[in-house]
Amino acid sequence: AFIPEFQPKGFITTLDMMSEPEAGAGPKTATTPSERIGAPDQGDFVDSEDEYEFDEVAEDPELYAQGLYYPTYIGEILANRYRIDHKLGHGGFSVVWMAYDMLSKRDVALKVMVYGDAGEHEYHVQREVANAVSDTSRLLLCQDAFILSGPHGHHRVLVLPLQGPNLRDHIREKPIVARMLAAKQLLHGLRALHEGGIVHRDLNSANVMFGLCPLSSQDTTTKYQYIGRPRKMMLPYVPWKPCELVMPMAPQKELITDDVYLGDFGMAIRAGTPVVQKVQSPAKYCAPERVHGMNPSFVSDMWSYMCLFAELYGKYPLFSGSANSTVISFIVDTLGPLPVQWKGLYDAGGLCDPEWYSQHRKPSSHLGLENKITLLRPDIATTEQRLVLDILRWGFSYLPEHRPTAAQLLDSVLFKDLMAIYGL
Repeated sequence: AFIPEFQPKGFITTLDMMSEPEAGAGPKTATTPSERIGAPDQGDFVDSEDEYEFDEVAEDPELYAQGLYYPTYIGEILANRYRIDHKLGHGGFSVVWMAYDMLSKRDVALKVMVYGDAGEHEYHVQREVANAVSDTSRLLLCQDAFILSGPHGHHRVLVLPLQGPNLRDHIREKPIVARMLAAKQLLHGLRALHEGGIVHRDLNSANVMFGLCPLSSQDTTTKYQYIGRPRKMMLPYVPWKPCELVMPMAPQKELITDDVYLGDFGMAIRAGTPVVQKVQSPAKYCAPERVHGMNPSFVSDMWSYMCLFAELYGKYPLFSGSANSTVISFIVDTLGPLPVQWKGLYDAGGLCDPEWYSQHRKPSSHLGLENKITLLRPDIATTEQRLVLDILRWGFSYLPEHRPTAAQLLDSVLFKDLMAIYGL
């Protein structure tokens, strides 16, 4: 039997899992989806002319052939317990599947990591966060974990609570009251994380998830009426076990709750830990001191939070660009020149503009903070605009020591007064 290596608060111990196969061996029941008799509804294979739809939203199939991603398919049972029902999404280090836990009879998310150290790092960081943070109600933490063996090594699998879409993909679907609730809940989660001594280091709109109404009591056919039927294609060039490329699920709006949860702790560190990779990606969430050689900190997380706060308030990112140098130019146009003492320290790719540090430079007339808020929210009263601008100017203080902590912002009159406008 396989026993998880740690048991944080709320952790479910798996005692009856199948033993791990040897590397390169298939699962004990490696039947193809079409061979499984009496199996639950497993979705639909697409016609060849529709396969182009996978190019934009599905993971690169070559990564399965190379053994980086672990191959699986709708209906497969992993660890003798978790039945794959749908796909949630993918990232550079994982593919995330919706699965049904046949032991606890509930839907979960399985984050199947690429083989190697990335999965083990996140696994151990999850352990540290779970043990260090007292209030984890707004954090998306691992509840179980196990290992799958692939042709090139082990794949760590994290079992997480099932959640809905992230802020990046769903923020414009929510009304302003729900978006302000998300801003408040996220700040609560960040405060709890920081009080546990943990710097997230990768706070962005893809790592904050909306909740999802439970469907665990429904059979798969009924679930698919709410989240969409899996649309899939077989990958014939993965030789050692069946593999399907699956389009991600698309839950109905009514199924997505207004609660939000902070997740993806793969980059998290203990406060004060020096790191080689100081810059954050996407660049539009990266605190400016991090592109000037400073290590991630609680207040660099707060800069990232303020980017999300502004995005939640106005439905669009405050700063634009994919390159750090482009984003810094937008920041300077919006907020004014960077501290002169940072000149000569820029180290994040692209050309460094000496004008970024010119103390005579003023914010752009059309890109300045007040003008941007007016354009994004022309409906608000002067009192509300003043509150928002004061919060943003405080949170976007260039010098880290002048920026508020999560606790200070939550307890501030400014934040409380803004939330009160929306009944929060």
